[in-house]
Formats: sequence, C-alpha cells, structure tokens
Amino acid sequence: MRLKIYRRSAIGWLSALTFTLGSFGAVPPAIAQTALPLTPPAPSERFQTSEVRPFLDSVVGLDPRTGDVTLPLYRGRHGDGDVWFVLTESSDKKEAKALGINHAPKLANALGTAAVQSASVQNGMLNFEGTVDFSPVRILVPGPQGFPPAQFQPGAVGDARYSPLFTLGDGIVRNGSHVANATGLHDAIVNVDRNAGRVTLDQFFGFYDDELIVYLHQDASTRLVAAVEGSTFAPNLNAAPGLASNDEDTSAREAIIPIVNGPRGVNNPERQGLESALLGEGDPLNIIQEEPGDDEYSPVWDLHLVVWTDAAIAAGLRVRLTSDDGVVEAFETGLVVSGGDGPPNPSLGGLRAANAISNCPVTAEIRIRHGSRK
Repeated sequence: MRLKIYRRSAIGWLSALTFTLGSFGAVPPAIAQTALPLTPPAPSERFQTSEVRPFLDSVVGLDPRTGDVTLPLYRGRHGDGDVWFVLTESSDKKEAKALGINHAPKLANALGTAAVQSASVQNGMLNFEGTVDFSPVRILVPGPQGFPPAQFQPGAVGDARYSPLFTLGDGIVRNGSHVANATGLHDAIVNVDRNAGRVTLDQFFGFYDDELIVYLHQDASTRLVAAVEGSTFAPNLNAAPGLASNDEDTSAREAIIPIVNGPRGVNNPERQGLESALLGEGDPLNIIQEEPGDDEYSPVWDLHLVVWTDAAIAAGLRVRLTSDDGVVEAFETGLVVSGGDGPPNPSLGGLRAANAISNCPVTAEIRIRHGSRK
C-alpha cells in the first residue's frame, strides 16, 4: 500500500514524501544478554564522528545538519500481522548495554499502569498486545501566530492497548515505538533499507544544559502534541506516574520545556519556540531536564510550557533559553510564566506541568552548529 507522509521542513508539514510499505527484512537471532530476541548492530557498524556524540551504540548513521538518524528496525507481531519497531531504552542496565540503547531506570516506575503494555516472545519473535493505526492523514494548519494551530489531526493513533513502553513480565520496561505495520508508516520515517533492516527517522534539535542535542519524536499522549510533532497519538502514556515530578524513585517522567512565544526570524540567532516552528522557521528548540547517562533520564517527557510575558518582550529581554536552570531563573524573576495549568514542579521552581506526555528518546549530542535551524 502507499501512504503519503508529511516530512518536516521546520516541524513536519511543509513537504510530502511517498513511501511504499513492504517487507523490511528479517530479525537477527537472539543474544544471550537479554530476554529480547533482538541483536544490535555489530561494533563495526556503529556510527562514529567528531561532530556527534551518540548516546545509543545502536546508532548506525546520523546527519548532524538535518538530525536524521538511522537505527535498527526490528520485526514483531500483533495478532496475525507484522509490526515494525525501534528500540531505544531499557530500565535494565545490562540489557541496555547489550542492545546499545539508553538506560532509563525510571521507566520501571510505570510498571503496573496502562503506560506499559504486555508483550511475549513467541516463536522467536516479540508479540505485542497493542499497535498503531498509521492510516490517518496528519493535518497541521498554523494559526495566526503559528501556535496554537488553527486545525490539527494526528497522523497515527494507538489502539486501546498500545503504548511504546512494554514489558515481558520480567520487571523490565523497554521503549519500543511502533513505526510500521499493514496500515502504513510513522510520519517521522525518512527512509527504509529493507534488506539491511534499517530505518532512518527525522529528529528535532533541542538543548540540554546549553548543549545542542537531537531527539526522536515518536509518541504523544494528546492529539495536539501528536499532530504538532508528527508522532503517534498514544493516550495510555499519560498513565505514567510522576506528573510534575522528577523523583527517580516514584516518577517515570522528566520534564521537557517548550517555549511558546520565543524570538522569531529564520536568521535570528535567538530564534526559538512553538510559534516560530509552526510558522516554518525551524525546530522549536525545546529544553530537556536530563540526558542519557543520568539516573533521572527518561524519554517519557512531561511537558512544561513556558510563555514570555508582554513586559519582558517590550523591554527587549526575550532571548533563546538553552537550559532548565535558565528557564527557572527567568521564571523566578517574572520574565516568563507557566503555559500549563497542571501542578507545580518543585524541580523547576514551581513551573506548572501541562498534563501531556511526549515520548522522545535522546539519541546524540551535536558538537557543531549549522544554519538557521539551530
């Protein structure tokens, strides 16, 4: 079948690519260090360059100028049909190392909730209880200021049991977003190598602690966020515990901080924000709270929207923010306010959560800066 996918030239709706869905190759044999019947790329295949510091050893390609990343594509089953997925995190450290993926221990805090679906190994293949309908057409029409959009519809919708998080009943939670099945393809897909079992996915640029990073946009718990990102609408994610909390013992989440009304202008070095992104100027350049390697890291991102005040804008104080500390300082001095109406997050100085989750695994730190998107 053929599916039109909206591929971003900013955030994801400006140009269209058409892909043909077919067979993508076989799953490699199992390895001993994990219960999953999957094998990561060989060390000789791993991506290495001075321009990029990958967090995932399973990365086999990454363009530092576009952010596009190439990862292993794994085949599983749902009912009588094939599903194809990428694996990016495990709550178990040994398994994460064996598979070349991020260690995210906080994911285990979501066990027993609807945010984690059950899976099993049958005939040497993962079998999932839930999957995704990729047939809807994504719609994203910018509003007068770009954001919020005038019209939106996610291009993929998870079924009643789908979540990218899954467990085999062994106390370990993995993050394995479905990216293809008989209904179509994920909107972030750029290219597929069927023979090699590889998929190239679009990513967003953002910031962690003043450093440029790139991250996937795979799933979201609200229709609005899924449509804006070009990700799968997966409402079960919102059952992950830890709204407005970064507590590694109880929360499965960490914060992501999108700036709503940052500076605009394609060539403006201070450019940032959802308004700018929806107007086609580049990625929103969101800020994350933790990165892979930290015990508090999680790909389950708790949205905390930030809005510059009219007074700060009039005084010429609006700038690009690149760290959570910078956001907290701006919030505490009254330059920005919360854009969400959820509970205050003590780890962010009381900035309020927005009651929405985005599943966005961080794949790499970029050590160079190019063009107007940064």
